[in-house]
This record gives sequence, C-alpha cells and structure tokens, in this order.
Amino acid sequence: MKYLSAFIICVSVLVSCKSEQKESVTKTEAKAVSIAEKIANAHGYQNWKNVSEVKFTFKVDRDTIKGNGRSWIWFPKKDSVVIKAGEQIVKYNRNKLDSMALNADKAFINDKFWVFTPFQLVWDTSATISKPKTAESPIHKEQLNMITLLYSEKGGYTPGDAYDIYYDNSYLIKEWVFRKGNSEKPSLTNTFENYKDFNGIKIAIDHKKDNGNWNLNFTNVSITLDN
Repeated sequence: MKYLSAFIICVSVLVSCKSEQKESVTKTEAKAVSIAEKIANAHGYQNWKNVSEVKFTFKVDRDTIKGNGRSWIWFPKKDSVVIKAGEQIVKYNRNKLDSMALNADKAFINDKFWVFTPFQLVWDTSATISKPKTAESPIHKEQLNMITLLYSEKGGYTPGDAYDIYYDNSYLIKEWVFRKGNSEKPSLTNTFENYKDFNGIKIAIDHKKDNGNWNLNFTNVSITLDN
C-alpha cells in the first residue's frame, strides 16, 4: 500500500508539472506579438484606444508649387468624418454612405492610409503580410527590414495593391514602395520622415521621392484624447 501511495503521488506530481508547463507555454504563445503589432506599437498604437478626434490636412507639394490640400476631421469612435476641400464641406458617417459621401470617403481612405500606415497593418485584417526579411531600401540604400502588405483582389477601393514596407530595428517605417495591382514595377516610392509625436501617436509628416522635388505632407495635425 505504501508503494501504491508513493506511485500515485509521483504520478500526481508529474501531471501537475506537465499541466504547469502546458499553461506556461500557452501563456507565452498568447503573448506573442506579430510584426504588424510591433510596427503599430512603435508608432503609438497602444494610445489609439484613447483617441476621440483626429485633424490633419493632406497636401502634395511639387517643386515650388504648394498644394491646397484636403482638410479632415475624424471622430474614430463614431466613425464620423468632415472634409473641407476649397469651399466645399462634406460631413458624413462611414456607416451610412450615400453617393455624395462615397466620393469623399474614397479620398478619406487614401489620406488616412498615408497618415496611419503603421496602424493599417493591424486594422486591415483582410490583407496578408509577408515574413520579414533584410533588404536595401530603394531611396537611401540602407539595409532595413522589409515586409510586403498585399490586399485581396476582391473588395475595397483599390483591390490587389501591394506595399513593400521598409522599417528599422526600432520598427519605425522609413520608406515604402507602392505597387498598383501587385505589379512588379513600382508605382510610387517615397520616404517616411520628419516624425512628430501627437499625444503619443507618432506620425511621419513628410513623404518624399528620391529627387526631393515632390513631397506628400501633412499640416494642421492634432490628436485629441478622451478626457
């Protein structure tokens, strides 16, 4: 009987140890952070849950010609949007799009994508992200990490598009290549630079081509957090 009791105790201890090991592995797996999340977090994604209002003006400057731009106010918790372009002002909710709001929303999706590219990696769950690799950046010729963001050929405003995203070891995006329809030839190549911090959200203000005479940029940027 003593031997049987000792055997039962040993088995119980082994089962307990295996259970604890399994629980530890499960917790480790649950804590695993994807590349998309690491890039998003490096740009302040952990603060996004507190954002109540976003303002920015989207502009493209060419040589000495300054763009007039489109000015946006976005209330992400309500998904309501206000756009001012020239004298025109359009207000709409993204959950209720009519024909007029649809055109405005196409512009909003484009402009928002530029501002919040790091967050789109997490938001756009229908897109696929390649495994990271080391590659030479196209403009500054630096050795950086690179992933490719590929959108499905169905749905969305620009189906099938691909983005080669170059980021440093701090997971900050430095450059990207846009390839329309996942073509091999680049459609647009530019930098992500002049990062500024807006209440914990890091945004690259300037996006330049390699010749320096073209700059997609943002002005009048503000991020408002919940009280």
